[in-house]
Amino acid sequence: MAFVSALLLLLGWMLVGRVVESSPRFPEGSTVRVNGVDVDAGVLAEALGRQARDDVLRSGTLAFLCVVAAAGLLAWTVTGRVLRPVHEVTGAARRLSAESLGERLRLTGPRDEVAELADTFDEMLDRLQAAFDSQRRFVANASHELRTPLSVIRTELDVTLSDPDADDAELRRMAGVVRSATERAEQLVSALLLLARTDGIGLAVREPVDLNAVVESAWRAVRVEAEGRQVRASFVTAPAPAVGDPALLERIAGNLLENAVRHNVPGGWIEVRTEGGPEWTSLRVSSSGQVIPPDRVDELFEPFRRGGADRTARTGTGLGLSIVRAAVAAHEGRVQAFAIPGGGLSVLVLLPSAPH
Repeated sequence: MAFVSALLLLLGWMLVGRVVESSPRFPEGSTVRVNGVDVDAGVLAEALGRQARDDVLRSGTLAFLCVVAAAGLLAWTVTGRVLRPVHEVTGAARRLSAESLGERLRLTGPRDEVAELADTFDEMLDRLQAAFDSQRRFVANASHELRTPLSVIRTELDVTLSDPDADDAELRRMAGVVRSATERAEQLVSALLLLARTDGIGLAVREPVDLNAVVESAWRAVRVEAEGRQVRASFVTAPAPAVGDPALLERIAGNLLENAVRHNVPGGWIEVRTEGGPEWTSLRVSSSGQVIPPDRVDELFEPFRRGGADRTARTGTGLGLSIVRAAVAAHEGRVQAFAIPGGGLSVLVLLPSAPH
C-alpha cells in the first residue's frame, strides 16, 4: 500500500509539471502586471509551475502519510482478527499435556480455513485423549492382573514361613501354588510383550502361508484341553492361502481356539471354517458358551475382557482377542465377532490372500 501511494504521488508530481510545461506561453519579452507590478511572463510561468509542483508534493505527502497510517491501522486490525484463531491454536498446542487433553478450541465464526484448522486440532485432541485414556486403563488393568499372582505368591510364602511346624506336604502344597501363580504371571507378561510387538507395528516377515496348516498346528496345542472338557470340534476347510508372518498367524489361530475351548461349556462344540478367495482368505471359529449380549461383543476385543466381564475368569490372561485384533491389523486384515443365539461366540478373521 505504501509503495502504491508513493508511486501515485510521483506520477501526480510529474503530471503537474508536464501540464505546466505544455501550457500556452506568452511571446518572448512579454510582461504581466501582478498587483500593480510588471513581471516578465517567462519568469511568472516558471514560478507558477514550481508552485504547482510544490503544492502537489506537499499535499500528496500529507495524503501519503494519512493513507499509510490508515492502511497500517486497518491491516493491524484485520490481521489481528484473522490470526487470533491461529494464535489460539498455537497457544493450545503449547499448553498441551497429558493433564490438559480435555481442553478444546471450539472455534466459532466464519467457517474458513482457520476454522477448519481449529476443528481438525479439536478432532486430533479427541483421538489423543481417547488413546491416553485407553493407555491409562490398560496400565491399571495390567498392574491389577500382575499384582494378583504376586499377592498369591507373597501370601503363600508368608503363611508357610510363619508356621514353624510346616511339614514337607505343606511345603509342597505351597510350592505348587507358587508355581501356578508364577506361570500365570509369566503368561501375562508374554501376552503383554506380544501385544506390544504387534499393536501398531508393521510386519517384519511377509511370506505365503497355508492357513489350514496354521490351524492344524494351533489345534494340536489345545486338543488335549478340549478333550478333557469333552468339547467336540469340527473342521470345514478349503484351500486357504494367506500372506504374512507365520508365527503371528499361528498365534491368531491359537488364541481363537484357546478362547473357544476355555470359554466353552462342558460337552460343548467348536466349528472351524477356512475359505480362500481372490483377495481375502477367511478363518471363522465358532463355539458354544455363555450367553453374550450382542451390544457387548465389541468389548471382548478390549484388553482384560473375558466373556464380557472384567477380570472375572481364572483362566487366560484376558488379552487373547486383543492380540488377535492387533495381529490382524498388522496383516492389514479385518476381524469381527458375533454373538450366537443361545450362547457362544463366532469370530471371523479376513486376511489378504495375496500381497497388496
